[in-house]
Amino acid sequence: MMEVQPIRDRKIIDKIKELMSTDGKSKELLLFTIGINSALRISDILRLKWGDLKGDTIKIKEKKTGKWKEFPITPSVRKVLDEEFYNWRENRDDEFIFTSESNRNHGNVWSRQYVWLFLNEYAKKAGWSEPVGTHTMRKTWGYHAHQAGYPLELIQKALNHSSPAITLRYIGITDNRFLALIWPFLCRNNEIN
Repeated sequence: MMEVQPIRDRKIIDKIKELMSTDGKSKELLLFTIGINSALRISDILRLKWGDLKGDTIKIKEKKTGKWKEFPITPSVRKVLDEEFYNWRENRDDEFIFTSESNRNHGNVWSRQYVWLFLNEYAKKAGWSEPVGTHTMRKTWGYHAHQAGYPLELIQKALNHSSPAITLRYIGITDNRFLALIWPFLCRNNEIN
């Protein structure tokens, strides 16, 4: 299995979203937006139902850990819902969101392979050259949470990791990257006159 990295460049993220919207890929856009704005695994995103989005939070029992996770629906997810699914509140609460519209697979929940294919397609169209996978979204969330200054312990807990070192490696913060991030701070506070 190929290791994937987070999408660090917000311009690439914006371009992916723009391309999906332009191509009429509303559900793909929603999945991508939820994926980069939550710490959910793809197996949990694919199990979301319309009823899970009716309030101000998403509450889901994680398939892998069996733990309950509740988090707010972010403004960017709400924006996609309101702009791309103007009548989304009218959908049946028990219907899965990410289902096929094709005659052959109508009503079937998307596979991880389908998500991998469209993520790769749109990442390449947007100019992203690194490998992409379903974990790219989760890693992207963690990376940008770290960049925004959220405590590493909270990111670690959201990702259900056992140590901060695992979380740093998972979100693509290697020793060199970490040193580059903290070097200006170290120099400013320890400068020799």
